[in-house]
Amino acid sequence: MQIEKKYSVAIYPSSDVIHAVRVMKNHLKSKIDWYNSCNSVAHITICEFTTTEAEVEKIKQRLFKICDTFSPFQVYLDHFSAYENGAFFIAPTADSTLQLKPIMKKTQEALKISNLKKSNDPHISIGRRLNPENLKIASQLFTTIDIDFVCDAIVLRELDPDKKQFFIIDTFTFNSNTQEEFVQGSLF
Repeated sequence: MQIEKKYSVAIYPSSDVIHAVRVMKNHLKSKIDWYNSCNSVAHITICEFTTTEAEVEKIKQRLFKICDTFSPFQVYLDHFSAYENGAFFIAPTADSTLQLKPIMKKTQEALKISNLKKSNDPHISIGRRLNPENLKIASQLFTTIDIDFVCDAIVLRELDPDKKQFFIIDTFTFNSNTQEEFVQGSLF
């Protein structure tokens, strides 16, 4: 019997942005102690799902195919925000959101997975499931932000059940290939 594992498809920002977010998370952790996602690497979640290792190869092919058609673009993140569920995050500009959403939607559709948990609102989490007091502390610590990165790839991550963290198993670059699939023609 095939064992199902948990996977995530995400956009990773540049190493500079990953480092800046790590510093913010550590600063928040120094004020409120451990919290959900304090150790996770900065990313924009596209979706999560469970599947078998045998299915992952098909998923990788679908990701390669869809990412091949995407073109790299600059993502600007310019403000902090929060959800009612206690998530505190860095949000993209309206223009960047308009560019990210179709990438997320097309990727989700290309995967053809029944148990897909989709993200429809692009953001980089600082903390998740923060109580109201800790959410207030986060919003007082972090008031202004102005960062950007080139979105030029999507990553496939697998959950390490022991560390409870995702690790990258493959990266799919945006190749700006707007051509339809190549159809072999005959010369004669």
